[in-house]
Amino acid sequence: MKNAILVFSLYGSLLLAIIFAAQLGYVHIQFREVWSIFLSAVSGQSPVPGNTAAAIVMDIRIPRILAAVLVGGALGVSGTVFQALLLNPLADPYTLGVSSGAAFGASLAIVLAVLGIAVPRFVSISVMAFLGAIGSLFTVMALASGRQGLSSTNLILSGVIVSAILSAAIGFMKFLADEQVGAIIFWLMGSLSAISWEQVGLMAAVSLPCIIVVQLYCRELNVVATGEKMARTLGIDTARLRLLLLTICSFWTAIAVSISGIIGFVGLIIPHLLRHGVGPDNRWLAVLSFPAGGLLLLAADTVTRAVLPSEVPIGVLTALIGGPFFCFIFRKHQDRMHGGL
Repeated sequence: MKNAILVFSLYGSLLLAIIFAAQLGYVHIQFREVWSIFLSAVSGQSPVPGNTAAAIVMDIRIPRILAAVLVGGALGVSGTVFQALLLNPLADPYTLGVSSGAAFGASLAIVLAVLGIAVPRFVSISVMAFLGAIGSLFTVMALASGRQGLSSTNLILSGVIVSAILSAAIGFMKFLADEQVGAIIFWLMGSLSAISWEQVGLMAAVSLPCIIVVQLYCRELNVVATGEKMARTLGIDTARLRLLLLTICSFWTAIAVSISGIIGFVGLIIPHLLRHGVGPDNRWLAVLSFPAGGLLLLAADTVTRAVLPSEVPIGVLTALIGGPFFCFIFRKHQDRMHGGL
């Protein structure tokens, strides 16, 4: 009953936060007017021509707000899955080098434009970032696979190796970019300022099936979290489960990163905060991680967009919040390991 109340509270808070965030910005719009615009949009009514408030809310603010919710939700749920599958409380959606691959792809797209190399029209920064993230994922999977399948240790080590190689490649891209290196740096810091309705639609279309698949395997996740030996004893194919869920969540993260840039620590923070409230049951964690991640990223984006004197890349703010939190988790994990000796 307590967990069910928490679910309704989080989703209700998310809805209110969306409406509240839509008010804030350079032009302040009253709550009543935002709510009226929402109701008109839901009912299918076209905005009155010349209604500046409706144009600001529906064409500028809402796509960005929904993108923050969807990207934050994707990172939150993926973080829960990664920590359960890899049996590592410090794992997050970028553990397998997804962020490094996306950064390399985006950097390559920018450098190609700087060098004046002709590429197909559809090859945008977002497309290259997605391809880079997926390519990095499959490289890590291939490197980690062995006779015993995909073990947690091999996956983490492979992710570290591939990320190190790609980081060096990104450094070379920055060198080639010369005066346009600022474009690469800005993308690497993450931003939701250029979000379109098409990108929001893509993210929403991907999120729904990913959430459903994760929820269907939450019972198996609970068993795997107790240890691989126990899971195998109960007849769970841990290698197959790990391959399936890691691929789905990495794909989901790759889509998110391709439209937002690198936004770290959301997938690390959310699962830990929720475990203090609902415990280690992944059936509840998966349901709650989406609105919690959406709320966190929406709050950070609203601060950068409407509160600070000038807009700061959202990845910088999440890093400032998540960095100390990461240190706290790492220290706590070390103390627990030391106490178990």
